[in-house]
Amino acid sequence: MVQFPIYDLKKHPEGIRFDETLDVKAELLERNPEILDLSPVSVVGQVRFEAGLFFLDYELSYDITMASSRSLNPVSWRETYPVLELFVENEAQLKDQDLVDEDLVLVIEGDYLVLDESVADNILLHLPSKVLTPEEAAGQALPSGQDWTLLTEEAFEQDSQKKKEANSPFAQLQGLFDQE
Repeated sequence: MVQFPIYDLKKHPEGIRFDETLDVKAELLERNPEILDLSPVSVVGQVRFEAGLFFLDYELSYDITMASSRSLNPVSWRETYPVLELFVENEAQLKDQDLVDEDLVLVIEGDYLVLDESVADNILLHLPSKVLTPEEAAGQALPSGQDWTLLTEEAFEQDSQKKKEANSPFAQLQGLFDQE
C-alpha cells in the first residue's frame, strides 16, 4: 500500500513524484464481481500541498477483462487516463462546504493520503456499463433462439409502434375511400 503522510506533503511545496505499480486486483474482484481479471496498475504522477488543499494528480494504465454484456465471453482491453483529485485535511478547513457535499473535494481520513484507495475507486468509476467483444460491436446481429430474440431499444420501440397501429380500430377503415 502506497501512503503519503500529510506532514511530509506539507514540508515539500514542490510536491512528491511517484511511479508505482500497484496490485489492486483482489480488492476490485471483491468489490465488483463483473471484473474477471486486472493486470498490475501502473500509476505515474505527483501529490502536492497548496493553499490548504492536497492535489493528487496521476495517470493510470492497466489491462482489464470483463464478461461481454451479450455473450458473457471474456473481453480484454487497455485503459489509460488521467486522474486529478483534491483533498482537504478536515471539513472545518474548507470554507465552501458544497464542494465536500458534491464530492468535488474529498476529506482525508487519518494522517495519510492513500494512493491505492484512489486508484481502486477510479478504476471502478471508469467501468463501462456495456461491454462487447469486437465481433459483437462490429455486427448488428443480436442473439436469438426458439421463440425469442434480443432487441435493441430502438427496434423494440419500432415493433411496438407497428403493433399499436395494426391493432387500431381505424386500421380496417384505411383504404376505404381510396380512388382507383
